[in-house]
Amino acid sequence: MEIKKTASAGTLESSDIMVTLEKGAKGIEIDLTSTVEKQYGKQIRKVITETLESLGADGVKVVANDRGALDCTIKARVCAAFYRAAESTDYKWGE
Repeated sequence: MEIKKTASAGTLESSDIMVTLEKGAKGIEIDLTSTVEKQYGKQIRKVITETLESLGADGVKVVANDRGALDCTIKARVCAAFYRAAESTDYKWGE
């Protein structure tokens, strides 16, 4: 699936992450701001990248503003933003 429009998912509340996806250059570009970036920045980027790759995303720019979200929350927000950005209802939750 390809990105058709800019879309977001999540909040800026504690223990959540706001993920915004938009069309980008080839590959996956991540702009991360996090309250726990020094401790978990690599892991957050890994979860975002692996989630998008599993969805078949390419040419995506990600802007993520993290407030200490767990991996499962990050994955859910990335999936929701991706399906919104692709204007798709072909959800594959749990894969």
